[in-house]
Amino acid sequence: MARGDGTALVAGAHEALLDDPEFLREIAQVALNRILEAEMSEHLQAGSYERSEARRGYRNGWRTRGLRTRVGALELSVPTDREGTFQTELFRRMERNEQALTLSLMEMYVEGVSTRKVRDVTEKLCGTSFSKSTVSRLVGELDVDLGAWRERQLEVAYPFVFVDARYEFVRVAGRVVSMGVLIAVGVREDGRREILAVRVAPSESEATYDELFKHLRARGLHGVQLVISDDHAGLVKAIRKHFQGVLWQRCTVHYLRNAEGKVSRHHQAALRQDLRMVWGAPTLAWAKEAMASVIARWGATHPSLAAWLEETLEDCLAFFAFPESHRRRLRTTNVLERFNEELKRRTRVVRIFPNPDACLRLVSAMCLEQSDEWVAGRVYLDMRKLEGRGAAEAKQASATAPPPTPPRESAVMAS
Repeated sequence: MARGDGTALVAGAHEALLDDPEFLREIAQVALNRILEAEMSEHLQAGSYERSEARRGYRNGWRTRGLRTRVGALELSVPTDREGTFQTELFRRMERNEQALTLSLMEMYVEGVSTRKVRDVTEKLCGTSFSKSTVSRLVGELDVDLGAWRERQLEVAYPFVFVDARYEFVRVAGRVVSMGVLIAVGVREDGRREILAVRVAPSESEATYDELFKHLRARGLHGVQLVISDDHAGLVKAIRKHFQGVLWQRCTVHYLRNAEGKVSRHHQAALRQDLRMVWGAPTLAWAKEAMASVIARWGATHPSLAAWLEETLEDCLAFFAFPESHRRRLRTTNVLERFNEELKRRTRVVRIFPNPDACLRLVSAMCLEQSDEWVAGRVYLDMRKLEGRGAAEAKQASATAPPPTPPRESAVMAS
């Protein structure tokens, strides 16, 4: 029976409005104009017609500025001041990622490798078609900014460096190949995160990581105490070559996945529990006691697994050399996981990049934006605790301690 209270009618109207591009465009235009006015008020330290001793200038009308967005072309009123000192960050922040994505789609169209869907998305996203000369001009403007960011000098110390890679499909010499996107993130001496480098390479190899670390060193990377990554052979060799005397932490999340692949599904939960007990120990001495116990227990039924644990598990214990409050964040590359998910969401729109430069352009734009947010955002690690870590603390952390309470018998003993 149809409802007579008008709820269905209102719901239908609401859905129709949300599906109406013009409706969304008007909402976006009003919202952004209000943001511009708020920025001007903050710049002048006074609102319109407000009397204030803190006022630092006066308004002087508006100028019209166009902005292309996903909901259409907007016409914004940018306020101006008498001294001409007001500058808004709104356009640059909004356009950097949008422009990189748009350029990737446009290049696919111009190079003749796009589909009808890509063409429709490009025209819907940008509101127009693009000539090859327009693409070249926009590419040049964006690449200058992104190139300068990738080549910037690293002036502060970065005690902790995380390295990870993901893959994208790229067209090279008429073939579609999988190329690695290598990303390095550092925790600065003030405890904030920053993306230090991004590179698109044919593969993960010692040579590609060697180039990445050489580039970081040339730009001034220093003060590194710990490098966190997975156990890719080429990556580990490059770390040992360029960061001699620096501790290496094998990512425990990657390690756990590798370990679970060596036992049946029936035993995975027990193995996971045992490894987490090792990593959750209060000191390095306790962790080694727990490690010996775990290896002995699994050796009774899974000798090959026990041999692998004995050979590799200690690579996952480097984080014990640092303050306890830092350890959970230093034992994995999870700092990059959420960002990688956002990268995946955006690159999925393109699917296949027309060339490596297009891939590097989009990923660099997103890395720059994320890095700016991290540097200006909250502190990731309290580095004051790191400053007090000396030889005495390291000695105390590794000192002999009472062995941990033995864990309950794992499923492997019962099987």
